[in-house]
Amino acid sequence: MSISIAIVEDEKNYNNALKKVINYQNDMRVVAQFFDGNEALKKLPDISPDVVMMDIQLQDMLGIEIIEKLKKHMPGTQFIMCTSFEDDEKIFNSLKAGAAGYLIKGESMDKILSSIRDVYNGGAPMSFSIARKVLNHFERKDADVKGFDELTTREKEIVELLSQGLLYKEIAEKSFISIDTVKKHVGNIYRKLQVNNKVEAINKLNHFKN
Repeated sequence: MSISIAIVEDEKNYNNALKKVINYQNDMRVVAQFFDGNEALKKLPDISPDVVMMDIQLQDMLGIEIIEKLKKHMPGTQFIMCTSFEDDEKIFNSLKAGAAGYLIKGESMDKILSSIRDVYNGGAPMSFSIARKVLNHFERKDADVKGFDELTTREKEIVELLSQGLLYKEIAEKSFISIDTVKKHVGNIYRKLQVNNKVEAINKLNHFKN
């Protein structure tokens, strides 16, 4: 039984090139082509292909929005982002929305075909540069968690108060300690979180919360 594939891509030449190469394979076939997001949004649920090759930046909407709206209605379909965008926000928003793979358009057709087979069999194919970004993200997360684990309860309280915009004097009053003690705690916080100022500490706090 062949893998059924839909292509959502507004660049017609690339869309048609993908279709041609995919249909040349013995184990897969293109069952639908879409050149804009609205049409894909309306028709994909009825087709329910095994795999959707999804562009991120369509002319009428983001491919991420389509996945967010359709994923729960199409549990048997796997989405692969195939795009020229490599920025962190789009990568992680795609993965959060439910994309199972993320490929850069410059990839070889062999890589794209192997990724379709991979995702169909439960894999999560990614271009090397994307996989590296994902790995770096989680390494940063681990470092942040480790830094926060080293903070004392009092130091965690002070970071939280700093994030609320309180001044040292106000933190001292609220915590019933001296301003000098607040400054000492803040110095320890900067050292443990490996930051140089209040803004960086607050950014790390927000990153940790997310």
